[in-house]
Order: sequence, then structure tokens, then C-alpha cells
Amino acid sequence: MRLRSLLFVPGDRPDRMQKALGLSADALILDLEDAVALTEKPAAREAIATFLRSAERRAKLFVRVNALGSGLLEQDLAAILDARPDALVLPKAERSTSVEALAALAPGVPIMPIATETPAAIFQLGSYAAVRHLILGLTWGAEDLPAAIGATRSRNEDGSYTHPYEMLRSLTLFAGHAAGAAVIETIYPALGDLEGLRRYAHRARSDGFTGMMAIHPSQLPVINKAFSPTQAEVERAQAIVAAFEANPEKGVLQLDGQMIDAPHLRQARRILELATGPA
Repeated sequence: MRLRSLLFVPGDRPDRMQKALGLSADALILDLEDAVALTEKPAAREAIATFLRSAERRAKLFVRVNALGSGLLEQDLAAILDARPDALVLPKAERSTSVEALAALAPGVPIMPIATETPAAIFQLGSYAAVRHLILGLTWGAEDLPAAIGATRSRNEDGSYTHPYEMLRSLTLFAGHAAGAAVIETIYPALGDLEGLRRYAHRARSDGFTGMMAIHPSQLPVINKAFSPTQAEVERAQAIVAAFEANPEKGVLQLDGQMIDAPHLRQARRILELATGPA
């Protein structure tokens, strides 16, 4: 499943859901949590279920449900599971047991935890490898946690993260790869700053993230481009794969005057998968 861009859509705005299908997002995250007021959640559940049943699935359709222990999750699932969402996004996940608890309520539906929204969650990021068979991705956020610990900010004046939150980003990156899952970068909240988004998304890909969440349609072309290999990258990757296929008995080769070995081959295959999607 190729997940370069994942666009949040409020669950109480069915008009936006339909419009979003015509955009370039690889997945839509139909939101039942923060984007929907408590009084509007019943209508949002009904709207999402109706959309899931009727939509032409040109993008993957995920649903962000309410958190475990919120008193709302069971109502969310009762409304939407029969409509077959492609995955569930679990906010305020705290460890692998959070995933197991949701999986017990929604058997067979892949889960993407948001893994850094509570203080306790930070110490459990390595646990998701134990539930790799239940998750399709791992993501993080720096919006809820500052409020939970009384911090006044998570970003510096130039938009970069402060040290505690930069650490969370890195830990999520490695935890996701340790679990063999897609690792999804968090949102970029400055809607009018597409150049800043471009730099942020390119950095995310170069650091090893495989995709990124979006909160506005204008962000999608920038994110998709950042997480799509260039033609030069694809050609280089094809040359590396071809070189090893022509010399299967060798572990180290030279290509264009540079040494290449097993890590280069793994990276080349990853680039080709990003370019075409998995077989």
C-alpha cells in the first residue's frame, strides 16, 4: 500500500469527503475525533458510514476513531465497521496493548496508532514491533502532548521542533521501521507556507519517513512530490538492481566508480517500490 499523503477530512463534512476523493491523496483520514464536536459525533458517524458504503475508492479510506477509554470508541465502531474502512487511526495510543485492545473490537481491520500523544506513550514506542501483524503504519504528533505536560510550545520561532519533540519524531521513525510498518510524518500546520512544507517534507523523506499527513488539499501536491522518487533516483536504483542481478555471486560491486553493497541494494528496491507501489 503506497501512503505518500494522508489527508484529514472532518467526519461531519460529507461534502468535503466527496470532494477529497477527486484529489491526489493516497488515503483520506475521515475524522471522528478532534475535528468533530461532541454534539456532532452521532451525525458524523452516520455520514462516514454512508460515505464508506457508497464511495468509489480511488483513495484508501481510513477513519480516525476516538481514543480507548473515551466512552465514544464503541459507538464509533458500531456505526462504521460494517461499512468496511480500509484502516483505523488510533489516537492517544500508549503501547502495543492499545493496538491489541482495538483489534479485539475491530478484528481484521489494520490499525495506525498515533503514538506520542501522552507522556506514558513515549516509553512504549518500541513495543509496536510485537503487533506488527496488526498495524499498517505508525505516526506521531506534537499537538496533544504539550498540553498534557504543561509545555507552552513544541516549536521554535523558525518552525523547527524544540529538542523534546524532535526526540519524539526520531523515536517514532525508528519504532515504525522496527515494526516493519509505514512511518508517517506528522502534519505541517502552517497552511500558507508551502515552501516551508516543501522543505519539511523533503527532510522527512530523507530522514526515512515514508509518507506524511496533510490538513489541507493545497498541501497534497507538495507532499506527493516530496515522497515520490525523481527520475534520476529511479534510474540509479534500476542500475543498482540490474548490477546485482547480473552478478548474483558478488556482495560488493562498483557502479560508476562507486562501491555498492547490500544496503545500497535494499535502498534501491525501496526507491523502486516508492515509484511504482508494492507488487
